[in-house]
Amino acid sequence: MPTHSAHPALSPRMEAAFSGLLKKLSVADHQAQKLMGQTRLPRWCRRPLFFFLGYIAKAEGRVSEQDIGFAESLITALALSKRQRRKAISSFQKGKASEQIPSFTGLTLRLSHRISPAPALKVAICLCHAAQLRGRPAKPRRYRCEDTIDQIGLPVTISEDIFDSYASRVWGDFSDAPSKPATLEQAFALLGVTRRDPLTAVKRVYRKKVSECHPDKLAQQQLSGAELALAKERLLRYQQAWELIRRHQQ
Repeated sequence: MPTHSAHPALSPRMEAAFSGLLKKLSVADHQAQKLMGQTRLPRWCRRPLFFFLGYIAKAEGRVSEQDIGFAESLITALALSKRQRRKAISSFQKGKASEQIPSFTGLTLRLSHRISPAPALKVAICLCHAAQLRGRPAKPRRYRCEDTIDQIGLPVTISEDIFDSYASRVWGDFSDAPSKPATLEQAFALLGVTRRDPLTAVKRVYRKKVSECHPDKLAQQQLSGAELALAKERLLRYQQAWELIRRHQQ
């Protein structure tokens, strides 16, 4: 598994492309196949993409129907012909059978992303989507996903940003009574934002969430004591999350 100790700064070209794709992913309801259908993907990206999908799918020893279904949905979104579909399936099978990634796999993506980062970033989004098909990815799937992203020459921290986006807007693993956010990641997830969002945008989301459960607003509704207590608890957690993010940003 690749190791990293800090978030390396992306080049301005890659940062602009990545931010734009994350916004489009959100508009596409975090459905990578939908994003691919809207933005397309160069033909030369297909073979490594489906190889890596097979490699990630076998991370825990068994390829699930979800893995196969996602690969099929990408084939449909990319409008592949019958011949192209057979090639995609063949690449998926080869990835599934591999314990390690051959050094030449993804070479074109490694060579091209500095000039045109969008194709490699789109592949990275698809790979992260595959890793989290069953929710927050377990270590084997996450490690293999990081291996593939490192293989195509992108910073592994790209995957962290993509997973942050899924965590805040898709996974929704907070219970009805969320605990106090202890880390910055928990604070972002509780408010439904990511660390890439500017503080002004985070503040707007925070104010909206606070208004939804503020006692003055709920007083006119016919709520039980338990519901009012829960709303008060959530209000406190939102305030704690905002304060944690605000202190960090400042």
